[in-house]
Amino acid sequence: MASAITTLAADAPTLSAANTGFMLICSALVMLMTPGLAFFYGGMVRVKSSLNMLMMSFISLGIVTILWVLYGFSLAFGTDSGSLIGWNSDYVGLSGIGITELWDGYTIPVYVFAVFQLMFAVITPALISGALADRVKFGAWVLFTALWVTVVYFPVAHWVWGAGGWLFELGVIDFAGGTAVHINAGAAALGVILVIGKRVGFKKDPMRPHSLPLVMLGAGLLWFGWFGFNAGSWLGNDDGVGAVMFVNTQVATAAAMLAWLGYEKLRHGSFTTLGAASGAVAGLVAITPSGGAVSPLGAIAIGVIAGLLCAMAVGLKYKFGYDDSLDVIGVHLVGGVVGSLLVGLFATGGVQSDVAGLFYGGGLEQLGKQAIGVFAVLAYSLVASALLAFLLDKTIGMRVSEDDEVTGIDQVEHAETAYDFSGAGGGAASRTTAAPAPSAASKKVDA
Repeated sequence: MASAITTLAADAPTLSAANTGFMLICSALVMLMTPGLAFFYGGMVRVKSSLNMLMMSFISLGIVTILWVLYGFSLAFGTDSGSLIGWNSDYVGLSGIGITELWDGYTIPVYVFAVFQLMFAVITPALISGALADRVKFGAWVLFTALWVTVVYFPVAHWVWGAGGWLFELGVIDFAGGTAVHINAGAAALGVILVIGKRVGFKKDPMRPHSLPLVMLGAGLLWFGWFGFNAGSWLGNDDGVGAVMFVNTQVATAAAMLAWLGYEKLRHGSFTTLGAASGAVAGLVAITPSGGAVSPLGAIAIGVIAGLLCAMAVGLKYKFGYDDSLDVIGVHLVGGVVGSLLVGLFATGGVQSDVAGLFYGGGLEQLGKQAIGVFAVLAYSLVASALLAFLLDKTIGMRVSEDDEVTGIDQVEHAETAYDFSGAGGGAASRTTAAPAPSAASKKVDA
């Protein structure tokens, strides 16, 4: 008996300084993705909305952090209740956790796991904001974010990743957030824009990105941070799975970018910087759920498929008339669906688990499980998000007025502008000489 106890004690996980340091670095990389997203979105809108777009991402770092500490971590990763939600009073306020207490059989502290998952919770509502550019009151967005993570994100995270969550127990594979993050955010975006409606001038006025360099900077930061997002989701690197995910992240992103650019050249005749950035993000999205289950060749296939389908999907808003300002639905919803379903085809059975997809002799069983996960999260997030938006719109109002939208949401909501050209030219003359009247041509320039 004593020897059995000794053996069990020897097999018990112990804190790993290497894995702990690795996960802290990954957490910081995921945090960087939210400012990266802010630049990505901020460059894609017109000048008069760029600060608002930055703030809609940045504010999530404040709101979600506090709610996660107070109760979000407990709801998402506490003891399961009915396969739908978790709860652990020790996690409330992170007050009952020992500093060396390990996370559920792993070699990292609970605190490290909690902060890593916090960064996922932060970026998910920020993703939604891209669909709502130019027209949402900032105060309403703040309240929506707080309600949405409470009602939608925390429960869905438990379904997918929490021990006892119903999708987790079903066997749905979501390595780093295809369902919980990207489908969740994309479906929410669709639900909200169906409630709040289109921008003034949608399909009539040019609404071109004001700064493609900012878009490329944001895409680069996202790509960089995504290595922490994906490789870190194995919570260590003792067995090489995290390394495979790192490689697959790079491979799928490259393939998707090239596929998007190829489609763009054939369809529109040009290779655009916006297409390169969007294609890269599509690949990052698609490999997020699948990269721990496939080979690098499978990652190339997933990237190419996601790049092509997402490039096609972004034009659907003009066909069906929904105003997805920055293509959150076309990239994140479609990319998340593609990546999640393709696990059922390309899983090799030799990386994160022994589950094999159809192309590796596994039949259709895993594809069916993936489909259940995809459409359950999509339906719940779509309906719940639309209801939240409807309630807020009927109480405090979600949209700014038409006049304020035309004037520019930066001035109205933040009393600031992204760029100050008042002192252009400098010198005493610029302070004493009256500005010339605007020409007819200059009046036609889109804000």
